[in-house]
Amino acid sequence: MGTSPLPAGYRQVLEGIKERIRSARVKAALASNRELISLYWDIGRAIAERQRHQGWGKHVVERLARDLQQEFGSLGGFSSRNIWKMRAFFLAYSQESAIHSQAVSELAVEGPPQPMASIPWGHNIELLFKLKGRDARDWYACKTLEHGWSRAVLVHQIESGLYERQGKAVTNFKSTLPPLQSDLAEQALKDPYTFDFLTLAGDAREKEVERGLVDHVRKFLLELGAGFAFVGQQVHLEVGGDDFYIDLLFYNLKLRCFVVIELKNRPFKPEYAGKMSFYLSAVDDLMRHEEDRPSVGLVLCRSKNRLVAEYALRDVRKPIGVSAFRLTRDLPAGLEAALPSVAELERELRGGTQS
Repeated sequence: MGTSPLPAGYRQVLEGIKERIRSARVKAALASNRELISLYWDIGRAIAERQRHQGWGKHVVERLARDLQQEFGSLGGFSSRNIWKMRAFFLAYSQESAIHSQAVSELAVEGPPQPMASIPWGHNIELLFKLKGRDARDWYACKTLEHGWSRAVLVHQIESGLYERQGKAVTNFKSTLPPLQSDLAEQALKDPYTFDFLTLAGDAREKEVERGLVDHVRKFLLELGAGFAFVGQQVHLEVGGDDFYIDLLFYNLKLRCFVVIELKNRPFKPEYAGKMSFYLSAVDDLMRHEEDRPSVGLVLCRSKNRLVAEYALRDVRKPIGVSAFRLTRDLPAGLEAALPSVAELERELRGGTQS
């Protein structure tokens, strides 16, 4: 089978990329990840520009991948599949930049955008193919740098919709906290919280949910977000000779305050705000140190009416947030009805045993 002739200028492009790779290998000792992302950007740009101006087809790019593998096979990263990802990486961000800064028909030629240049290539691939739009990609990339997320954690946060949930809780922070702490506390809470690592029935009791969260406290902390440290479960408070118990108590290192969490496996009710206000007063008096800021409360309910929650918090002087939580992600429409019930499964198992 014959091979298609290579287009004019192919050799010059190939040699230029080879020289760029050799240069990157020298610079890699100084800034390995940043240099690698910059290299991949340049390769993607070279391919996109040749396709645009000289009509390079698929077979030319495949040939380029083979030639680079032959020359630099020991380095890895030059498979045909990865070469196409380099092109997609360049096109995604150069075209977005073009929309804002120049004619759409032109391609931006500057280097990879920040913070994409500072996160690993594998993280960039997840952002590129799992998300649409620059704002969400930038947000996740910044959070990756801020918190040191692994690729697996980044994927989990994307799939859980963290970007859409962050800072969405109903709160009264603006009227109860100083501006800086109010903004930090607002961003520390989300809505809803996803506890899909718990294998509990939808009608599980509050104590079962609470026990499950403590048993999986590392995953719970990941869902809560950076800065939370677990203090205790069913933390005892004695007030006026009576005993009270906080469901879950945390300390947030960024906010520099205690965070009281109350779990309600039922819809939010206004009286929950009054109970939380009482707990916050007690924690501030009995546990708070002089250097600590005012404690913050979070009421986690199975669901909430947003307007009811806003009314319940409006005149409360203690900083409280209200969020919903879900134990499992919603099943696709039509799938839940197609699943067998527990009784049906038991009948099937008994039938299988008898046969």
